[in-house]
Amino acid sequence: MALNTGITEAYTTFLSTLPQWTQNFISFFLLALLILIYAIFIWKFYRWISTKNLLELNLNKYNKTEHPGFSKILAGAFYLLEYIVILPFLIFFWFLIFTLFLVFLTENLPINTLLIISATILAAVRLTAYYNEELSREIAKLIPFTLLGVSLVSARFFDFTRVLEHLNQIPQFGGQIISYLIFIIALEIVLRVFEFLFSIFHLKEEFPKQEDSSE
Repeated sequence: MALNTGITEAYTTFLSTLPQWTQNFISFFLLALLILIYAIFIWKFYRWISTKNLLELNLNKYNKTEHPGFSKILAGAFYLLEYIVILPFLIFFWFLIFTLFLVFLTENLPINTLLIISATILAAVRLTAYYNEELSREIAKLIPFTLLGVSLVSARFFDFTRVLEHLNQIPQFGGQIISYLIFIIALEIVLRVFEFLFSIFHLKEEFPKQEDSSE
């Protein structure tokens, strides 16, 4: 918190020593750079986050035992490790980065509201990924870019000091962020259970693969 405050004060002090046109140029450049990084992040990762099986690590290939019973136990353990332990933490990382961008880009929304927005979008993407990955891909791409468009017309968007002020508030919500990690783990467990049940009763509908027109 003190470090973030110091950065904000140092940035403000530095700008105050410059002519107004230089201050505007630096603020616009930093915000343009932030938008660029945000756009690249969404463009690179929206396909990944909208895929049902994100990892494809196939940890079960390390199952070398020939005993049928023990082999099934190991297969279940590897599945648990890959999809219930590793996968939720990778999704949680995407959630944190996306939330951080929302903190930087939005105005007049408290941090706890931004956490809810980010978690809701993530939940919608993951839920639809188990139904239709094409639909999930559209949600993962369009909603973040729509939020960026809304932010661009905000009155204080081009004030980079606002970005630093929001950054100072993030450490206050550590407990709430941990609760969303638990939520993400629980969501993936529930989705995997339902997928397993659907596969048993042959309830899953297959959708034809389509080429992503944006590629």
